[in-house]
Amino acid sequence: MEFGEKVKVVRKKLYLSQVMMAKELGVAFATVNRWESGRCKPNYSAQKAFADFCKANSIDVDTLEERR
Repeated sequence: MEFGEKVKVVRKKLYLSQVMMAKELGVAFATVNRWESGRCKPNYSAQKAFADFCKANSIDVDTLEERR
């Protein structure tokens, strides 16, 4: 599963808009939008912020593909 797909699955699972997800991760709305559409890939710090966000919300990123 690509990073953008993971972001979208987690966002929908938590009932967050792209704007709300962006605020949680400390990035711009357009950044989340670009990730989800596959137009750009996140840098290391953004990936870490996403992983930490998932962990804080009891979501195992590694099993997202299995549950989908």
